[in-house]
Amino acid sequence: MFTLPELPYRYDALEPYIDVQTMTLHHDKHHQTYVDKLNAALESQPDWQGKDLDELLKNLDKIPEVSRAAVRNHGGGHANHSLFWQILSPEHDLKPDGALDEAIIRDFRDMSSFQAAFTTAAMNQFGSGWAWLVVDQAKKLKVMALPNQDSPVSQGLTPILTLDVWEHAYYLKYQNRRNEYVENFWHVVNWQEVGRRFEQVTA
Repeated sequence: MFTLPELPYRYDALEPYIDVQTMTLHHDKHHQTYVDKLNAALESQPDWQGKDLDELLKNLDKIPEVSRAAVRNHGGGHANHSLFWQILSPEHDLKPDGALDEAIIRDFRDMSSFQAAFTTAAMNQFGSGWAWLVVDQAKKLKVMALPNQDSPVSQGLTPILTLDVWEHAYYLKYQNRRNEYVENFWHVVNWQEVGRRFEQVTA
């Protein structure tokens, strides 16, 4: 049985950039629903019970069709949100350093170019979805956007940074101003955690 992970900081820790009401509803209600529905989807699939999220998401085509869409949607929702909480920081305006900083310069020329590419991915994602910074099989960084709760893990990629652009992630504070939400996201990125994940996959 999957369970809802606790936030690694207080619900109000990301103020003023992400408000406490959004954090509470997003974590306690939306994420909890993905966990509950994933567990429900696996009740009829004993062969897949006890597998970790990555294994489920990497093998969607092997999961029986009757449960596949639910595992894709709710397993993806659980995985995506679990990463999202970890790459946010109550310590504002951190900067990448070390191997991650070097890789950003290598693959995007500079930090500004990377942020522009990531922002474009977040803004151009039509409807609900996520923007991603992933590490590909060649250990290069790549920006992408995916719809709904699809995960880069299902494509053989390793996500290290993500931004939820479903309306539930920002509408209470920003209404239809996704651009302000995306701009303020950069104030609360936990670059130390992103760097740790990058080094883990490229070691």
